[in-house]
Amino acid sequence: MKKLTRFVLCFVLCLALNIPSAGALSVGASSAILIDGESGRVLWEHNAHEKRYIASITKLMTALVVMESGHKLDELVEIKPEYTGAEGSSMYLQSGEKLSIEALMYGLLLASGNDAAVALAGYCSGSVEAFVAQMNRKAALLGMENSHFVNPNGLTQEGHCSTAADMAKLAAACMDNETIAKIVATRSISIGGRTFTNHNKLLWRYEGCVGMKTGYTERSGRTLISCAERSGQRLIVVTLNDPDDWTDHTALLDYGFANFTRTQIVSGGAVRSKLPITGSLLSFVNVETGATIHYPLAQGEQVREEVSLVRWLHAPVTKGQTAGTVTYYLDDEIIAVCPLVYGSSVALNVLSRRNLIDRMLDLFQP
Repeated sequence: MKKLTRFVLCFVLCLALNIPSAGALSVGASSAILIDGESGRVLWEHNAHEKRYIASITKLMTALVVMESGHKLDELVEIKPEYTGAEGSSMYLQSGEKLSIEALMYGLLLASGNDAAVALAGYCSGSVEAFVAQMNRKAALLGMENSHFVNPNGLTQEGHCSTAADMAKLAAACMDNETIAKIVATRSISIGGRTFTNHNKLLWRYEGCVGMKTGYTERSGRTLISCAERSGQRLIVVTLNDPDDWTDHTALLDYGFANFTRTQIVSGGAVRSKLPITGSLLSFVNVETGATIHYPLAQGEQVREEVSLVRWLHAPVTKGQTAGTVTYYLDDEIIAVCPLVYGSSVALNVLSRRNLIDRMLDLFQP
């Protein structure tokens, strides 16, 4: 009876605040997912592991591979004839002109230039084919198990596909890259003799939106990745084949912010234990948490912990050296592992066993 009463009160509160409950959420997308961008926790999903065409949100992977290629933003790229004339959206590159990688990156992510994608791929890897191979290697490293890239721009080709869940992993990685995060948050800019305006309407419409990427082809339908931040909490939404994506992203972001709170589950540097130590003038050494960890929690969710720690130790030890771990669980799922470290260095101080007679006898040794 208490559970029923609690559910009714929660439902009434959601209606009063115009906040949809998880069960009430409904989107027009074929696939969709809402995640916490810091922890990766899935807050809501619908067909999130279904493979689909993804269109120009592909360009987030292109941008990430460019940024990790070792090339600098101020390097000039000479536009070759084969970089021009790409179908679909374009930044209208001209053969023979020279643009910086930075300008091409804005053309890639704001104007969604298919030609910019080809130019960046050709310049950074020597050929589009080599660049695409690197895209797939990066996807594997990110754990994008259901993704395969065939081109750097997202134009429809057989075998070029991903899932909402995989693209959310990519989006989180992109937001951790300072340059990409800056570009996708830019509403408009003049650079390289061109002016670009971001296609992402949520930058103007949604409080806290910090960008991401739009996409569309006939085969993929409308695809959209958005990211928003409030009070230090970062949420990411991906929808694939969604005719009403602006509305759906607003609803999903509202749901995430209303129902999950970024909660500190451990503070770095907190003393957790004192371990006995031998071989030193000190009797004990402090053991501290080695990291600060946050996790999104819904009301009523409880985190439990399990500690693994050595029982005693022998000097010397070094400050910051790992002494054990604290594993945090939500229900039976591991959500975080925090290292436990020694709070100070302890030197080896062994008293000499040799007495005065021992020392005198040494004088007579040959």
